Amino acid sequence: MKKNRQKTKKTVVRKIGSVYFRVLGVPQFHWSDVYHSLMTISWQHLWVIIISCYFVINTLFAFLYLGSNGGIANAKPDSFIDAFSFSIQTMATIGYGAMYPTNLYTHTLVAIEVFIGLIGMAMITGLMFARFSLPTARVLFSRVAVISPYNGVPTLMFRIANQRQNWIVEAQVRVTILLNQEVTLEGHSLQRLCDLELVRSETPMLALTWLVMHHIDENSPLYGWSENNFRELNNQEVRFVVTLTGLDETVSQTIHARHVYTLDKIIWYKRFVDVIYTGIDGKRYFDYSHFHDVVPLKTSNNELKIKALKQDNQNGHHRIL
Repeated sequence: MKKNRQKTKKTVVRKIGSVYFRVLGVPQFHWSDVYHSLMTISWQHLWVIIISCYFVINTLFAFLYLGSNGGIANAKPDSFIDAFSFSIQTMATIGYGAMYPTNLYTHTLVAIEVFIGLIGMAMITGLMFARFSLPTARVLFSRVAVISPYNGVPTLMFRIANQRQNWIVEAQVRVTILLNQEVTLEGHSLQRLCDLELVRSETPMLALTWLVMHHIDENSPLYGWSENNFRELNNQEVRFVVTLTGLDETVSQTIHARHVYTLDKIIWYKRFVDVIYTGIDGKRYFDYSHFHDVVPLKTSNNELKIKALKQDNQNGHHRIL
């Protein structure tokens, strides 16, 4: 009994950011997962399934039609090609008239196949419509995040952009840091999740780009950390999980996007390259080619601030991480 139960389980690999989790003990099959699987698999795999089912069903009925000698008028005796063609015509309710059933056995098979064809056509039509109408987001997250002063305050920053030529209205972003596991007094091992308070967590419209910022002050879970801490924690699976939700104005449906930053994607004492500028022709431009690029802080004033922040951190004042 135990062996049979183990056979119904499988190992599922799930990726969260750059970390792979092997989930054990998941039931191998459940009927409620069929629709979800058909909605999430690639279009190539979906077409392979549909075409395979189409040929398998028609082949099965072709052999059943061959079980009745002379059951199909104007068909060659024991001809699989004719039986297969008659099955295709029956399932699609084409009815050319050249071949037709001649006895009760074949009439019964035709009735069953027509019913299966109608159900199958309705299911495929509904599945196609659901997949085409499924709202998706083309949201671009910067490959890296930076930590640098913003108006004198150490700030974690990254960029988001809408790659479609429309608006995402009522866009909201949330950033959560996934910390190391902690063990309670009772021995429970729990993953720590801390939400980061953002300078602006929502915007009425996201048309081009959005610089998301988190001030690292006394209320921040990152307060008191240093660049060396980031290097030490890089191997301990600390992650920044970013989620964005909004309403696509084109389809009037809610869309979702997510991204995960690992500590090796956090760059210190840099700033993002400006991607919005005015050309010599006086027109405004948005350049996606530099969306992920960062440069050192260029003003001497900022350089002095960085040196002061570094010195304060070495002295234990923890003004920057």
